[in-house]
Amino acid sequence: MKFYSTNNKKLLVSLREAVTKGLAPDGGLYMPEEIKPLPSNFLSGLDKLSNAEMAGYITSHLIGEDVPENVIHQLVADTVSFEVPLIQLADRIWSLELFHGPTLAFKDFGARFMASLLGYFAQAEGDQFTILVATSGDTGSAVAHGFHNVPGIKVIVLYPSGKVSDLQEKQFTTLGDNITAIEVDGTFDDCQRLVKAAFGDKHLREQLNLTSANSINIARLIPQSFYYFFSHARMPKSRPLVFSVPSGNFGNLTGGIFAQRMGLPIHHFVAATNSNDVVPQYLKTQTFEARPSVQTISNAMDVGDPSNFARLLDLFNHEYKLFVKEITGFAFNDDQTRSTMKEVFLRTGYMLDPHGAVGYLGLTKYLDVNKEANGIFLETAHPGKFKEVVEAVLDKKVILPERLSKLQHKEKKSIKMTKSFTDFREYLIG
Repeated sequence: MKFYSTNNKKLLVSLREAVTKGLAPDGGLYMPEEIKPLPSNFLSGLDKLSNAEMAGYITSHLIGEDVPENVIHQLVADTVSFEVPLIQLADRIWSLELFHGPTLAFKDFGARFMASLLGYFAQAEGDQFTILVATSGDTGSAVAHGFHNVPGIKVIVLYPSGKVSDLQEKQFTTLGDNITAIEVDGTFDDCQRLVKAAFGDKHLREQLNLTSANSINIARLIPQSFYYFFSHARMPKSRPLVFSVPSGNFGNLTGGIFAQRMGLPIHHFVAATNSNDVVPQYLKTQTFEARPSVQTISNAMDVGDPSNFARLLDLFNHEYKLFVKEITGFAFNDDQTRSTMKEVFLRTGYMLDPHGAVGYLGLTKYLDVNKEANGIFLETAHPGKFKEVVEAVLDKKVILPERLSKLQHKEKKSIKMTKSFTDFREYLIG
């Protein structure tokens, strides 16, 4: 499989280069040269397969020529070694819980897969890599844990000071070893801009062998297609199926479109955002206007210029009519999010985190119009990661899993930095 840049389809590279470089030299994002439909007998027999069997087949289908079969099986075994529960909350509404991995967030799928794949490339070639990752919350912890003490890999996590929850911050600032946390005086978009600027600096890129573990990196997107298959396999087939995806950088939604292009019969997608609504606005007006992000209680989605929008445009050939045919966008503010968290808890006893609540809102709004569909929303993080918000809204104590509770008394270690690229560059060179 070859991969091209969203800025130039003639710029083709191998899987290894796409993964190890992260970003194309022209600033584009890498995309697979083609996404072939899976065999019909595989798709019709999903309910007879384990999650690992599904994921292994999908991975072989996408990258089988580039990685030995035994390595693929090991990558997948490491990636999907935890539960992915599908919980019915109401008639036609299910929650897909993606937070049962090591850091209690959906990004464990992508981070663990990429860590294994990049570690394989590093070992095979004897290389050393420096991973730069910007995070608005869960990406940092998932990447830090996925790559912690992986030989040949150094990780630098940039995050906006004061704009991630305490427990999210502790998850990636208390590891040490090959993990460094940089606390930026700015927003997530400033952190992402610093990462992109570093990749655009040829000297830095070559001297440090830079790559990224954000959803910028194509290796993050491959496993984000897995759980659409996992959940579809367990759903009744009597109605069309809709997925509502709480969205920030839009990697999860892009993974869903990958699954659909591979033949999974998904009827429609809902892009559910918080007040950072640049994509829902595009879907309404046909105009995309990036803007500075605003802080919300669903902080992992506080993105004003989502990177994967470029991939979505590419998947739909920049044709607005094709885009809106497959995706509907809704945005919700913090008051609506809080109200939904409380209403669902009082009615069902189910505890939503703020991001899952946005996904639930998007799904119910869509199903109010489309009476024929069943719907799944992605519950992307454990409520305990947003303990203060959830407890204040529900007036109910959140029981933390042990892996979170033991972080509360650990001391964070971070390097404070301005949002100036000059300062960041000097740090990297030093």
